[in-house]
Parts: sequence; C-alpha cells; structure tokens
Amino acid sequence: MKLTAQEEYGFRCLLQLGRHGVAESLTISEISKAERISAPYTAKLLRILRRGGFVRSVRGKVGGYSLARPPDRIVIGDVLDTLGGRLFEADFCKSHTGQVKVCAHSGDCSIRTLWQAVQLALDQVLEKTTLQDVLRTEENIREPVKTLASLKPATGINPPLI
Repeated sequence: MKLTAQEEYGFRCLLQLGRHGVAESLTISEISKAERISAPYTAKLLRILRRGGFVRSVRGKVGGYSLARPPDRIVIGDVLDTLGGRLFEADFCKSHTGQVKVCAHSGDCSIRTLWQAVQLALDQVLEKTTLQDVLRTEENIREPVKTLASLKPATGINPPLI
C-alpha cells in the first residue's frame, strides 16, 4: 500500500493544528514552513480538510486555520478517506478489468479476497485511532496501535491469511 502525497501531507498539516489545540489558529504560511511544503499546496490540503469538517478557517489579520473539533473526536480513518480514499473500494474490480469489460477473475478471485482482508485490517486500526492518539510521541503510540492491529473483526471471523 502506498499513501499518496496528498494523504501524507494533509495528515501532517492536521497534526500541526492538533499540536496547537482547538483554540489556537495557524496561518497557511506557518503550517507550510513547519512541514516544508509549498504554501499553495498547503492551502489546497487545508481546503480539503475544511470541506471534510476537520478544520475551520477564520479570515482577517488574526485569522488562520484551527481544528473544527477536539482531537479525540477526529478519527484518522475519516481523515484519510477525505484526503484520498480507501485502499480497496467496492468498485475496484470494475476499474481494473484489463482490455475487456469484465475482469477475467470476476467469478473466483483470490486477489480480491486479499485486498478485502487488507482493507479490513486497515479499517480496524484507522477507525479506532483518533488525532489525539497520534499526537502522542512515537514511543507512546506503539503499544496501542499494536493492540488495535491484533484485534479480531467485530464478526469474530478472522480474515483469511495467505
């Protein structure tokens, strides 16, 4: 799995805002400088995050961007979905058919099963992780993430492993 630049940098912009709390605003320039990304790209990412309901903006001399809600109410899975989407969407097979209209493996596809299992594992971690969790130090987040990754799906059925 590869994260896109938009997902990575957008998430980093959100982390910058999270480090400053709900009440404090940062300008595009401040976020851009801290993350070492261009101001126009930072503005684009903040616009996506604002439309997703994660940040708010205030115009004017003392304006800037801040979190739209507390960090413990911002779910990382939702943020990544807004910034770029999921690894495996339901219509994935329809857009990867090769030179024909229907994939040669549409009836019996072990690859589809693998991607579904990977998406399920990602969802288990990302849907239970908040921005507040990620604002911890790297050392302090390791164990909670390991615990989330080892949980069984709500159905009680483990996804097939290859």
